[in-house]
Amino acid sequence: MLQQEKMASIGLLAAGVAHEINNPICYVDMNLGTMEEYIQPIETALRAAQELIEALPEDAPEELRQKAQTFREVYESEDIDFILEDMRNIISESREGSERVKEIVQTLRDFSHVDTSERKYADIHEGLDSTLKIAWNEIKYKAEVVKEYGDIPEVFCYPRQLNQVFLNIIVNAAHAMQDKGTIRIKTWEEDGYVNIAISDTGCGIPKENLSKIFEPFFTTKPVGKGTGLGLAMSYNIVKKHNGEILVESEVGKGTTFTIKLPIEADLGADTAEVEKSQNETVQP
Repeated sequence: MLQQEKMASIGLLAAGVAHEINNPICYVDMNLGTMEEYIQPIETALRAAQELIEALPEDAPEELRQKAQTFREVYESEDIDFILEDMRNIISESREGSERVKEIVQTLRDFSHVDTSERKYADIHEGLDSTLKIAWNEIKYKAEVVKEYGDIPEVFCYPRQLNQVFLNIIVNAAHAMQDKGTIRIKTWEEDGYVNIAISDTGCGIPKENLSKIFEPFFTTKPVGKGTGLGLAMSYNIVKKHNGEILVESEVGKGTTFTIKLPIEADLGADTAEVEKSQNETVQP
């Protein structure tokens, strides 16, 4: 219960942070687009000035010839051609950075306010298969996928939320592979729960990190390669389904995440209140 309250509080914080970041980054992105549009007319005007100077006749007034020479010297000494090209590169890199910030903002929003589409009975195997298709580019050179699907009933759930959980775990599994490995997905029914175990033969998680992996912003990936929100979001989603997400890992051998979902999920009043408060926080 303490962990759920902690995650709910962090969800509210994440929603607020996402909103505060989103507005200024939109201004930055729009201004970068405008700057990119401005470069072309500036470049055109400079080219026209160069052509005009080159077309000056030899008997042009001395004052005009001196001004033309000054233009040439400034153009060359300040390396205007390089500046124009570099401006394009700077704007392009800045827009890439802006897009990265937008992705992080969207991840924060997803973490704090996952989709509230209607709950329905869904085929977990269909969700896993569609997720594997989405993640295929991350997987195909890293791992062989082995499916051990059992005979399981449909689960009353938010299907897209669960697909996001599967995606986070499967992509993490692929990233954990240093050489070609195996991702094994096993499903079975037991005691009113559908169980989904996703195992990999990757590098494993050190014991000292196992207690931290569901904490928001915790990541062992290099800077810029991950937000540290994927597993925290997954934890949040599974808990909202009154389920459990468990992890077992051994360094050098691999990791197994097991998701336990009640077949008849009852999202109680506490969850409804958390979602309601998060919805209110996200409003602009």
